[in-house]
Amino acid sequence: MIKDSLTRRIILGSGLNFCYPEISLHELRKYEKMIIGKSGLEKREFDDLLERMLEYIVLIPTEVIKEHLERAKSIMLKIYPKDVVFIATALAFDNSMIWSDDKDFNKQDTIKIIKTNQFAEWLEK
Repeated sequence: MIKDSLTRRIILGSGLNFCYPEISLHELRKYEKMIIGKSGLEKREFDDLLERMLEYIVLIPTEVIKEHLERAKSIMLKIYPKDVVFIATALAFDNSMIWSDDKDFNKQDTIKIIKTNQFAEWLEK
């Protein structure tokens, strides 16, 4: 959300739907002022952009991922605790993967990780 990036263009232009843990949306809202400051967006622009992006994002309720949290903790807690929720979300769905350029995810081998450039190449095919 901070800049007009390939990630933003993929979300808004691919026509695909993406899953995102609902609890992490609350985290995004918590850092809203920081994101607005770094992005140069006005509050209204930020809200409009988030609303447009959420048209392509399915928010996964905590209840859905709750049963996978313990396994996710065993995978990710010692690597980066804030990412446990993303691992749990991926575990909640068969054949899922995480789209992220965050190197911390590479330190686990349970969930497939796809980088933005790889995803863009796949979309082009």
